[in-house]
Amino acid sequence: MSIPTRVKLVDVGPRDGLQNEKQPVPAAIKIELVHRLQDAGLTEIEVTSFVSPKWVPQMADAASVMAGLQRKAGVRYSVLTPNLQGFEAALKSNPDEIVVFGAASEAFSQKNINCSIAESIERFAPVVQAARAAGIYVRGAMSCTVGCPYEGEIAPERVSYLAGLMKGIGVQHVGVADTIGVGTPLKVQRAMEATLKHYDINDVSGHFHDTYGQALANTLICLQMGVWQFDTSVAGLGGCPYAKGATGNVASEDVVYLLHGMGIETGIDLDKLVDAGKFISDFLERKPNSRAATALLNKRVA
Repeated sequence: MSIPTRVKLVDVGPRDGLQNEKQPVPAAIKIELVHRLQDAGLTEIEVTSFVSPKWVPQMADAASVMAGLQRKAGVRYSVLTPNLQGFEAALKSNPDEIVVFGAASEAFSQKNINCSIAESIERFAPVVQAARAAGIYVRGAMSCTVGCPYEGEIAPERVSYLAGLMKGIGVQHVGVADTIGVGTPLKVQRAMEATLKHYDINDVSGHFHDTYGQALANTLICLQMGVWQFDTSVAGLGGCPYAKGATGNVASEDVVYLLHGMGIETGIDLDKLVDAGKFISDFLERKPNSRAATALLNKRVA
């Protein structure tokens, strides 16, 4: 398949990126981050998560963050909803898309949401049904598709099994996630191929963590397969609370630099994206976890 001429990025920084931060991030800062991302040209932003504050205290302000957004035409705002209760709360905030999640690893599913893969899908079925009845698009996140902190390597058959279950309950799009960042290109290719047995190339995306520095290589092999949608996180924010040692998602700035260097259109202004990453990094009192952002910021000083 030929490399796509245009790629769509979903910035998951405000949700996936900030959920593990120990210090509270005020709603106003989260809202400002979303505004800066949309001003940089992002058209898909994962804003927050309607989860129990007991489990994810950082997302306790989900409703006020959604209420505070100045929405921009052409931008889709998504939220994570782990159950019907979360979905009903999310519905009041008018999301354009909801995200449900499942793991390709039984052990991870048990540790993460205290149930088996099959049970997690059963739990999500009414959420998907309710969302689609309300005209809300449903995206599924498939975690641990190449490796798991408890089970080690994950066979492509497990990925295919999960993708089939997601398709079966009506999930419209799935992200193939290397949650702990252990994947290398051929392993990621096999996980993607397993997913493409159930989903069209237009309904899949890559979601890569950069723990071992492989995220850009994994992005490239997916581009070569024709995949044109990816999740990235501004300033490389994020990790996974249930995956020890997992570092952040691949930085949006690094992926945009790669894509622009290949002549692939994104609609994103890299300088404004770097500014958005610097804004949130300054608040968190650390440097952006992006090589491209670091280089461009150094160049500005020089």
